[in-house]
Amino acid sequence: QVQLVESGGGLVPPGGSLRLSCVASGRIFRQLRLRWYRQAPGKQRELVATITNTDITTYSDSVKGRFTISRDNAKSTVYLQMNSLKPEDTAVYYCNANAPWVGVRDVWGEGTQVTVSS
Repeated sequence: QVQLVESGGGLVPPGGSLRLSCVASGRIFRQLRLRWYRQAPGKQRELVATITNTDITTYSDSVKGRFTISRDNAKSTVYLQMNSLKPEDTAVYYCNANAPWVGVRDVWGEGTQVTVSS
């Protein structure tokens, strides 16, 4: 059973930076595909970034060049480094994990609020 706990959200001015963390329980972290999603008020949940179990990364066009997803398998943690933040990045950010090749379906964290405002 995989459980996810996010941290690192907060209030930051435009142009600032934040690093989100998501710690996973369980023993199969190395096999997980990990994603960060976000959901702004009144909008659908949006995929922001993905890192596969082979360290391949992809990003949405809206964050490409500003956000970096990474993972530390020794710490069972996935990170989202967010730079040059904009007010439109304001949202609840969710960590997601799955590994269908070993029978793990989508698992979600509870989310962490990021607010970009002066």
